[in-house]
Amino acid sequence: MVNLVAAQKPLLHGLMKMAGVQPHMVEIEPGTVMNFWVPKETVKKPQKGEKKNDTPTLTKPNKPVVVLVHGFAAEGIVTWQFQVGALTKKYSVYIPDLLFFGGSITDKTDRSPTFQAETLMKGLRKIGIERCILVGFSYGGMVAFKMAELYPDLVQAMVISGSILAMTDSISEATLSELGFKSSSELLLPNSVNGLKALLSVATHKKLWFPNRLHKDYLEVMFTNRKERAELLEGLVINNKDPTIPKFVQKIHLLWGENDQIFKLELAQNMKEKLGETVTFQGIQKAGHLVQLERPCVYNTCLKQFLTSLLENEEQK
Repeated sequence: MVNLVAAQKPLLHGLMKMAGVQPHMVEIEPGTVMNFWVPKETVKKPQKGEKKNDTPTLTKPNKPVVVLVHGFAAEGIVTWQFQVGALTKKYSVYIPDLLFFGGSITDKTDRSPTFQAETLMKGLRKIGIERCILVGFSYGGMVAFKMAELYPDLVQAMVISGSILAMTDSISEATLSELGFKSSSELLLPNSVNGLKALLSVATHKKLWFPNRLHKDYLEVMFTNRKERAELLEGLVINNKDPTIPKFVQKIHLLWGENDQIFKLELAQNMKEKLGETVTFQGIQKAGHLVQLERPCVYNTCLKQFLTSLLENEEQK
């Protein structure tokens, strides 16, 4: 029987190409490759008489760079499918697939957000990115925070949705207990239709209905590399004694679903207070954790307003 989610993938790929991006695989180092969706205008076409390479050369972008970093339950273009087309006119948009998502893989054993951030940094450098604005969702937000901390010369600013600086064991235990899950793997790596329904139930404000077959097909297509992803979740949680609040030099905009049950509004507001004056906050009503998918038009408007304001202020300096 045809997998309905797999059958829709070519359609989504076609829509992304119509929006102005196409896939490009980058070898970070031997044993580690990362897939990016890159602006089509940066892909250098072979000259007449030249052989068409499997991996084409990229040119540097000529517009401000926005990098969209996905969460844990889906790869890049699935997470950001409603944002790409809204941004490509004014921005050079890059959508990476983090390691063990969407074809990105490594033979290294490090599963920490720091390693994801380091790998993403190397990938961006290899494709000619010198400065960028990160938009991070959930797990991708934690990777974005780590990138901004470690590579301030690369990261100009950040928009963070449904994420926190680091997943401490107390936050992890409190969140899972409140949601009724025994472990982060049970929540974020469902292995049954009922498990996926439970994840969607806590991730969205408006309850969605899909036939069981669609849930089953989604599990088969989107939840690959289960062993490695379980290790990523283990590598995410740090001891309460370990976290330090970095001093970020970047502007940070927290763009939140006001009904987020996973990382509640209070966590965002507390984070804003801790991070100080460089941080702004904006809530979106009637939206849960998956705010960019539930209310894409409102999300896109808020995102574009922040980007416009940021770049105008940069020009005035």
